[in-house]
Amino acid sequence: MSQLIPRSIRLVLSSVIALASISIATAQSLPAGRLLVLLRNASALAIVDPTSGNVLGRVPVGRDPHEVAVTPDGTTAFVASPGVGISMIDVRSMKEIRRIDTGTASAPHDVLYTGGKLYFTAEGYKSIGRYDPVTNKVEWMLGIGQDGTHLLVLAKDQQTMWVPNRGSNSVSVIDGVTGGPPRYKVMAIPVPGLTPEGIDLSPDGSELWTATRGDGAVSIVDTITRRVKQSFGLRLVDANRLKFTPDGGRVLILDGGTGTLIVIDAKSHKAMKQLKVADRDTGDGGMYVMPDGSRAYLGLRDDHSVVEVNLKTLEVAHRYPMGADSGPGCINWASLQ
Repeated sequence: MSQLIPRSIRLVLSSVIALASISIATAQSLPAGRLLVLLRNASALAIVDPTSGNVLGRVPVGRDPHEVAVTPDGTTAFVASPGVGISMIDVRSMKEIRRIDTGTASAPHDVLYTGGKLYFTAEGYKSIGRYDPVTNKVEWMLGIGQDGTHLLVLAKDQQTMWVPNRGSNSVSVIDGVTGGPPRYKVMAIPVPGLTPEGIDLSPDGSELWTATRGDGAVSIVDTITRRVKQSFGLRLVDANRLKFTPDGGRVLILDGGTGTLIVIDAKSHKAMKQLKVADRDTGDGGMYVMPDGSRAYLGLRDDHSVVEVNLKTLEVAHRYPMGADSGPGCINWASLQ
């Protein structure tokens, strides 16, 4: 049969088949899902195709949204906007379902969904709260007693929560958080640096790292003794996000002041690489690390782009423009199930 087809046509067909195979392999390397990118300047949640970087749609939310959480099935997202409350969004239809009132001047900043409940920080009340999406009620508010209660990190036991307090230079640890008041216990751990913000737990749960934005340093808390066991300076200009890689071997810190991703060896605490992701001050940013450790996505607010970093090569793989004056920040992943 092949003898009946001219050699030139066979070569073209072979090339087409090869290119199709490469495209299929590339698509299969990405799990089915959507990037959820907060556009702070545009006050919207962008739904993004992670393969092409195309913005599939925008959902208007409250002014200057800060953080986004998503349910495990990827169907519902929650966006915290300090001035107006929390938006509950249907990801598939790309529409806001309702606006959650967390209280006058409560200033919700971070959101974390687990066990069918939504936890949120309320900086204005020096508290965290819990919301039930089924009953559409805030179940409780829990006083932290520290200034600038900012982000939320939950331990694997689902009982212990860690919260950086920017204004008090401390990290709070809340035991029994899922039980809520009055069962919980809370303590504040002083941090030697200024303005702790970016925060993450090591995958084995033994260490909590926080980047202190005011002095460009990092503090490490021993989660057993509940004390800072080491601090070290990195001379960062504006480090506001910090994440472990899933294997626990590296720590990623986004320095928005220099448009640089700093890669730290988690054992030696030495910088492995400083990757320029923009040629400017990128301002407040966001970071999401894929659970398989293959890629990290960075929201660069003042560059108006999302950058995909290959965590094997530690190089920029793609840059996706989000639109003029969009101001991308926090990023999350919505699985398609």
